[in-house]
Amino acid sequence: MGVDRKAAIGDAAIEVIAAQGMRGLTHRAVDRAAGLPAGSTSYYARTRSALLELTAARMIELDQKEVEDPREGSLAEFLGAVVHAAITEGRTRVLARYEFALEATRRPELRAGYDAGGLALRRQCAEVLAAAGSRSPEGDTRVLIGWLDGSIFDALAGTGSRRPPSKDELTAGARAVLTGLGLAGV
Repeated sequence: MGVDRKAAIGDAAIEVIAAQGMRGLTHRAVDRAAGLPAGSTSYYARTRSALLELTAARMIELDQKEVEDPREGSLAEFLGAVVHAAITEGRTRVLARYEFALEATRRPELRAGYDAGGLALRRQCAEVLAAAGSRSPEGDTRVLIGWLDGSIFDALAGTGSRRPPSKDELTAGARAVLTGLGLAGV
């Protein structure tokens, strides 16, 4: 039950951060959002730092599950689907991640955990690109992650939020980036 309770607390904290920002993240707010008795969050995460760590770990866990799903179709279709999922059903988690990213620029204790999750995803991306024939997987990963992050940010917080792209538009964008990297047809 402890793991499920921690996941519920992490999920609720993500919702609180996305809705209210980092300042809104309190143990009580998470208890309310999770529908738990008062003091439940404090039992699993005594301090604010511990709550932030628990939340970051939950975001990383959810990110890993998302990219571990078996890929159907081309790499461009997979990437288009991942970005589309991030701007639709994953919107709350991405908004919370933006809050974490900004907070990590001011709080070094958050930076390590935040970067660990991002580096793990970058390693996976480099492996996929290497398998697809990239001659420079690390460099190509930087370009591809830049497109992914930029597309997501624009659709959620930028001017593109007025009309977020469709899955087909995102797939076309991914295909254009992959073609530019010399990975046409993947």
